Amino acid sequence: MKLFHGSNMKVVNPQIRSNLRALDFGAGFYLTSSYTQANKWAKTVTRRRGKGKATLNIYSIDYNEISTLKVLRFDTANGDWLEFVVSNRKELLKINPYDIVIGPVANDSTLPVIDDYMDSVYTKEEAVRRLLPQNLTDQYAFLTVNSLELLTFEGSELL
Repeated sequence: MKLFHGSNMKVVNPQIRSNLRALDFGAGFYLTSSYTQANKWAKTVTRRRGKGKATLNIYSIDYNEISTLKVLRFDTANGDWLEFVVSNRKELLKINPYDIVIGPVANDSTLPVIDDYMDSVYTKEEAVRRLLPQNLTDQYAFLTVNSLELLTFEGSELL
């Protein structure tokens, strides 16, 4: 299975960095199976940081090896996913017991809904109803060193 990581540089040896900001699934190394999503993210990160070059990093992983780790998977942006994302964004989840978390990515179109839910503008049911029609791509958050060891760097592309 191929996974992609958009960055402003080549990332041969992924690392888990402390939360510089609250992320959907906590501190980790984030990838996606979507070439398009990673491409967009590489350009966004490069623009935000004002240095480097938009780079698409490509990794492979044997999906069967993932089963040896503790994995949390969200197949859709449902109530459980919403609560997990909010807990991480509010930094309420101090210890994440998972090696890998897989699920939809909260993007620019979902963030207003999530923010309104966090501000109690929407109930959980209303927030999920508003999220369901969106065509969200996936994200794989590798949260432990053990999970990172399953990734094989295949190369990178300058965008």
